[in-house]
Amino acid sequence: MTFCIAALMALTVAMAGWALYYFHGLLALGSGDKVLRTLQEQQSTFNIVLTVVLVLAVLLGLAAISYFFRRVVRPLGDFAAYFDAIAKGDLTQRIRVLTANEIGDLFESLGRMQESLVKTTTTVRLGLEEIHAGAQEIAQGNTNISSRTEEQAASLQQTAASMEQLAGTVRQNADNAQQANQLAATASDVAHRGGSAVNEVVATMQGISASSNKISDIVGVIDSIAFQTNILALNAAVEAARAGEQGKGFAVVAAEVRALAQRSAQAAREITALIEDSVRKVTEGSSQVERAGATMQEIVDSVRRVTDIMGEITAATIEQSSGIDQVNRAVSQMDETTQYNARLVEQAALASSGLSEQVTKVNQAIAFFRSPGTEVIDVSAHRVANRRSVAAASSETEQRRSPALNGSAATAKASPATKGLSAPAKAAPAAKATAAQDDSQRLLRPDLSKSSSAASDDDWEEF
Repeated sequence: MTFCIAALMALTVAMAGWALYYFHGLLALGSGDKVLRTLQEQQSTFNIVLTVVLVLAVLLGLAAISYFFRRVVRPLGDFAAYFDAIAKGDLTQRIRVLTANEIGDLFESLGRMQESLVKTTTTVRLGLEEIHAGAQEIAQGNTNISSRTEEQAASLQQTAASMEQLAGTVRQNADNAQQANQLAATASDVAHRGGSAVNEVVATMQGISASSNKISDIVGVIDSIAFQTNILALNAAVEAARAGEQGKGFAVVAAEVRALAQRSAQAAREITALIEDSVRKVTEGSSQVERAGATMQEIVDSVRRVTDIMGEITAATIEQSSGIDQVNRAVSQMDETTQYNARLVEQAALASSGLSEQVTKVNQAIAFFRSPGTEVIDVSAHRVANRRSVAAASSETEQRRSPALNGSAATAKASPATKGLSAPAKAAPAAKATAAQDDSQRLLRPDLSKSSSAASDDDWEEF
């Protein structure tokens, strides 16, 4: 193109110079006849030169137009075709840079733009795949947490009901302990009064024993008097016998007095025996009453200890009832917190589902672009299903390793294993993304040196 323009300019300059030279020669002739004859003589030469110049100008113009179409119009058409393909989402066409001019710079910029779009779409697709898989895993985890939270809430409700029953039982025991404490206090008072009564009986028995001793002394005196009376009656009988006939009446009286003295002595002996028996029995009774008093004192002490123990039991039962009430309130709060957590987990599950739906929509939108070396990435469920199967297998392995643990603990131990297994799965798409980006860069990177040299060779061959 530059050569054609230079040639046209040179031809124009040559024609102008030749015209100036020609008119200068005409002016040098002077008269008009000479000029006319000279013009007539050189008319044919002028026509030939003018024809040659016009032919050369037409040829150079055609060459310039052909070069313009080849180097400007056609590349611009290809440029528009590339833009149409990109607008339709086709990023698989390789953009070739055939010229080293501004048009080539446009193609090179378009290639870089296409390369950036390929990188962006590939990264977005793989990121969407990972986000969708993570959202599915989060949704599954939220579902498991929700079910476990519901089970925990049911268990807490049962625990709260059991604690309520236990609190009622403890309150009833506290009431019974208070009643038992009152009964023990009453029994202690009764035992104390019984001990006092026994002490009074002991004192009374001791008084009876003292009175019996006094009666025994009095009976002894009576027995002594009867013995002396008997002796006096014997003396009187002896004296009456000595007196003879005059002492018969006195002898009868002496005999009666002796008989009375003997009966008094006999009665005194019987009374003495009875009193001794009474004294012995009173002594035995006193001993028994003393033992009964000691026993009653032991009973009083035991009842007092029982009263103290029942008081301690009552206080402990009241404290236990208060503690159970606090535990019941704590369990109720835990139940409310668990239900609130269950609602939060349900909201998180809904948010995860919404995120998964949004990822699906974005994936459908990004699937409009087709990248070189890659397929249209659709976040399908089989990849997530594979991860779930791997997680389930790891969970079963953990449960087999620790059979003594319950289901919740086994599931809790299986979660880290699932995370550990998901790391290689996440690393694989990252490697895939790197490989796809390398392929896209290799496919889209224009070879500028070869293109420039080829364009230069074409230019020289054409001109």
